[in-house]
Amino acid sequence: FIDTPGHAAFTEMRARGSKVTDIVVLVIAADDGVKPQTVEAIQHAKAAKVPIIVAINKCDLPGSNISKIKNDLMRYELVSEDLSGDTLFVEVSATKKTNLDKLKATIVLQAEILDLKASKKGNAKGVVLESKIDKGKGPVSTILVTEGDLKKGDYFVCGKTHGKIRAMLTFEGKNVENAYPSMPVEILGMNEASKAGDDFQVVGNEDEAKKVSDFWKSNSLNNTNIISADKAKIFEKIDNKKEFNIILKSDVQGSNEALTNSVKKISHSEVKPKIILSDIGMINETDISLAKASNAIVIGFNVKPNREAKKLAESQKVKIEFFNIIYKALEFVENSLSGLLEPEKIEKIQGTAEILKIFKLSKSGKVAGSKVTEGEIINNSKARIIRDGKVIYDGEIASIFREKNAAKEVKSGLECGITFKNFLDFKEKDMIESYKIDMIQRQIND
Repeated sequence: FIDTPGHAAFTEMRARGSKVTDIVVLVIAADDGVKPQTVEAIQHAKAAKVPIIVAINKCDLPGSNISKIKNDLMRYELVSEDLSGDTLFVEVSATKKTNLDKLKATIVLQAEILDLKASKKGNAKGVVLESKIDKGKGPVSTILVTEGDLKKGDYFVCGKTHGKIRAMLTFEGKNVENAYPSMPVEILGMNEASKAGDDFQVVGNEDEAKKVSDFWKSNSLNNTNIISADKAKIFEKIDNKKEFNIILKSDVQGSNEALTNSVKKISHSEVKPKIILSDIGMINETDISLAKASNAIVIGFNVKPNREAKKLAESQKVKIEFFNIIYKALEFVENSLSGLLEPEKIEKIQGTAEILKIFKLSKSGKVAGSKVTEGEIINNSKARIIRDGKVIYDGEIASIFREKNAAKEVKSGLECGITFKNFLDFKEKDMIESYKIDMIQRQIND
């Protein structure tokens, strides 16, 4: 069982899970049914050509509908034996421990049919399930052994890093000297953090580990240069967008990967998120300095800053946001991007008036003697003057007079005198429109 979070962002984690397992146990809640993530898990398992056992959980709840789940799964070619199919289904209850022995027996039966075997001898091989940087232990990776005997003191190569196993811990936190196939262990002794999904291989000695690691690093750098050159050409064609700079730190590599990929998928024609740094481990002073230099915000996912970083962030006025739920972090990024959008301007006509006569006054210069024909004319509002269908002035009403007294607004059917800011060239029969502009904040998902 490789348990992954249900959020859609963890698709790559589910894909890796299906690749490292020999049998997928698809757990579906009897009261919840088939969800999009369930379908995605089925697709990953089928792509990896891994057999599926369906465990329908929470069968003891009154709202369970097992027949509906079986019917829904038929659309994905998972047909139970009682419906003349070949997919093994087990109805269980985790809390009451109902049929858990039957589920284990079903897994063993499937393993025997498939003749699933792995050698316990020779140099160990495996795959990285998760990776993190522990404050006291340094780089730590969870390895699932797929072949051979993994021993404390072994030299190894893992992706672009290498090292010597200083300690191995089980999921219960117990130290062990050996790990065999199908056994996940947390290993200490890596030179730097590996990536989830990296292959793990024990080698003969330290020199061999260094040579293999350096070879992979040099190849990776060459590929990176090619990709960077290609990207540069692409970016030349893209219009300038407002950028929201982000420095992302997470507790483990799987979460970091999921969050990074989800942020990159947020797109808009006018704004975009830009990840300056994406890494695992505690937020440190280097992260804060980089955030200050790049005008970025720091997002911590299940991690906090150390004392020095916290002080530096306060003095440099660098904002740090903390999250432990992925959709909350994504909502924050989306809302921040929405804040960069230019607001939508919506014009609303408040009233119209017709100029009937022009009055010349010594103090005000010229006053437009007008009659309000619709709505109301409001003092200090925006206004335009229209002559023969053309706008000859677009500015602001300076003052409104009614019976020689200043007025705030004049309603339809009434007459008044109107003056305009920096404009005197109005004539009789000109039309006046009083209007306002509402600024509506836009959202990137609208």
